[in-house]
Amino acid sequence: MPEVNRSAPPPVGGWTRFVTARPRLALLAALVITALAVFAGSGVADRMGSGGWQAPDAESTYATEVLAREFPASQPNLLLLVDSGSAGVDDPAVAAEAARLTERLKAEPGISGVGSYWETASPALRSEDGKEAIIAARIGGDEKTAGETLDRLAPAFAGERGPVTVSLGGPVAVQHEMQTIIQEDLLRAELIALPVTLVLLVMVFGSAVAAMLPLAVGIVAILGTNAVLRGLTEFTDVSVFAMNLTTALGLGLAIDYALFIVRRFREELAAGAGTRTAVGTTLRTAGRTVLFSALTVAVSLSAMLVFPQYFLRSFAYAGIAVVLLAAAAALILLPAALVLLGPRINALDLRRVLRRRKKAATAGADAAGAAAGDPGASPIAGVGADASPGRGWAWLGAWVMRRAPVFAIVTTAGLLLLGLPFLGVKFGTADDRQLPASAESRVVQEHIRDGFPGSPGGGLEVLTEGQGSPADHAALKDRIEQLPGVLRVDGPVANGPVAYYSVLPKGEAVGEQAQQLVRDLRAMPSASSLDTSVTGTAAVLVDSKDAIADRLPWALAIIVVVTLLLVFLLTGSVLIPLQAVVLNALSLTAMFGAMVWVFQDGNLSGLLAFTSTGDIETTLPVLMFCVAFGLSMDYGVFLISRIKEEYDRTGDHEHSVTFGLRHTGGLITAAAVILAVVMVAIGTSRVTNTKMLGLGIALAVLMDAMVVRSLLVPAVMKLMGRSTWWAPAPLRAFHRRFGLSEGEAAPAVTPAAPPDPEPTAEAEEISGARRDIGEPARR
Repeated sequence: MPEVNRSAPPPVGGWTRFVTARPRLALLAALVITALAVFAGSGVADRMGSGGWQAPDAESTYATEVLAREFPASQPNLLLLVDSGSAGVDDPAVAAEAARLTERLKAEPGISGVGSYWETASPALRSEDGKEAIIAARIGGDEKTAGETLDRLAPAFAGERGPVTVSLGGPVAVQHEMQTIIQEDLLRAELIALPVTLVLLVMVFGSAVAAMLPLAVGIVAILGTNAVLRGLTEFTDVSVFAMNLTTALGLGLAIDYALFIVRRFREELAAGAGTRTAVGTTLRTAGRTVLFSALTVAVSLSAMLVFPQYFLRSFAYAGIAVVLLAAAAALILLPAALVLLGPRINALDLRRVLRRRKKAATAGADAAGAAAGDPGASPIAGVGADASPGRGWAWLGAWVMRRAPVFAIVTTAGLLLLGLPFLGVKFGTADDRQLPASAESRVVQEHIRDGFPGSPGGGLEVLTEGQGSPADHAALKDRIEQLPGVLRVDGPVANGPVAYYSVLPKGEAVGEQAQQLVRDLRAMPSASSLDTSVTGTAAVLVDSKDAIADRLPWALAIIVVVTLLLVFLLTGSVLIPLQAVVLNALSLTAMFGAMVWVFQDGNLSGLLAFTSTGDIETTLPVLMFCVAFGLSMDYGVFLISRIKEEYDRTGDHEHSVTFGLRHTGGLITAAAVILAVVMVAIGTSRVTNTKMLGLGIALAVLMDAMVVRSLLVPAVMKLMGRSTWWAPAPLRAFHRRFGLSEGEAAPAVTPAAPPDPEPTAEAEEISGARRDIGEPARR
């Protein structure tokens, strides 16, 4: 047996003593705090925005704000689509009713820049068949104020109005309807995910009592995060899309952490430890890994804070809060509950009858299989009431390592092949086609897009500021008209020293030609007395892509550097952190390939009920990378920590890999399946971006758990051999002083010892101990 260096307990020992000494007080305090969080977080969704894709410091954002202030009619965000039926928009009765609607709209508070086809006779405001026309206006204020104004206007203007039928559209209507649908879909996703998750947890734990604990931890994390987000809305913009991440990560990570802690607690009880001792040991081992894992996930999510778009920053706010709250609940509330429950953690074992029937039906079968409960003990990856991953994972690990080169090459090639479609990714902006086809605002936008001349909503505006002469403005217009890709130029429209030109590009509103026109307009020289800025849909896209490209290296550097440091502190190895980063990235290839093949190219669009726009919203890949990478690290930490613990004990590299798979393979797979269920429930959303987020991350999680952790990691570690654990002498000294491990102490391995013999099935039957077969004797 190797000599073990008994070091001081880690910092978690402080709250270990607290929860074991005063568990009822800890649970009471949690109940009070949760009740306050419910009150503080109420109505949080109503205070969130549905935009946030624009960079606030971009040229297009500045120009849009100036135009909205100086020329409200140039930036309408509310469109009233007036359908005259068979009469035609020029019918006198139709024109009279449209004039009344226009005057009423002008008189509404919060409305400015009202104009209509019947006032301007602009061809752009009249459909090509002459049956529909537009009244355009601008609603002032922020997204919340605009939404409230829209709610007030809708009953008074929408619907049948004499000889016409009016429908509401425009950016405000699209965003407001998207926000409403997201809230409805999130509630439906929760109603789907919670009962299904509870059933799966009962299948995993066996005990109904144990199954309720992860849900309780998740609910506490979700409610706490809602309160945090509600507080943040007082100081900054927060996207309503972040609510989906809150629910998914709150449930998913709570289940991950609870699985890990409850499993280790059961091992300690099965080994004969008292309840309080078992809780203390669990927190010093699995608890430390949970804390470490939460830090790695939070770091991955925090990288989104470097981006200026509040859409991405909102996911960082929500993600960091829910991760830390899930970890806190798992490390404080869950141990307090375990102290009070003790052996009753296994109460209400709903599979006991099934096991008895199976035993009676297979009375002549091998007793060892019945005691181990390998496949039968749990329908999900062998994680059940026995808390044992089973012999199958050990067999799989050994089989993979015997053919390590084959598995390493084939698995890597397969993952890269799945990611190939991403090489053809095209980036765009979110529009009304994110909504279901029946949404009113989408129907209005489609009527305008398909039935009106030109490129409605796709034009560019060139803002000029300065005391330019008429000759300067005329010369600028001539230069704009000479640029390739320009279809028409209108203006200038002036208001003192401020003026603007409307530029209609050729081709698609946000196509490559329109984006190049934005760059040409910005590179074009103007009169020295005029400062120019360009905005419009294509300009917003160009600025968003540039902002992400500028800050993406910083985000990646944060993720990679901090991940390397944290994994080194866990393992003391230089090579394992590098392996973790590379393999985590490989696990995401299927997600990115599917993102393009399905959502950009439109494959499976009928089955999944969405409309492909031919591109991917610019911020989505960044968001999905940060979330999926963090979750992959979560599973990686669980596996590596157990391998490291056994390697420190025995010094046997291959045995440690097999041991780690045996003791975490089922746990990781079960956690991944349950998290995938939650993400798929989120993916049932009727909003395309939310659907892509949920289904994409579900795919990434499953690929990571079932392919990378099960096949690629053992193959790579076999090929690297004992050099896996190498580090130069200065770093080894640093790790001895500051490093972390899942074990109760940082061990010092003296000559490598073989693993302890496996207990027989008969011994386990007699003792009744539910512990992992092959678990080394307690030191």
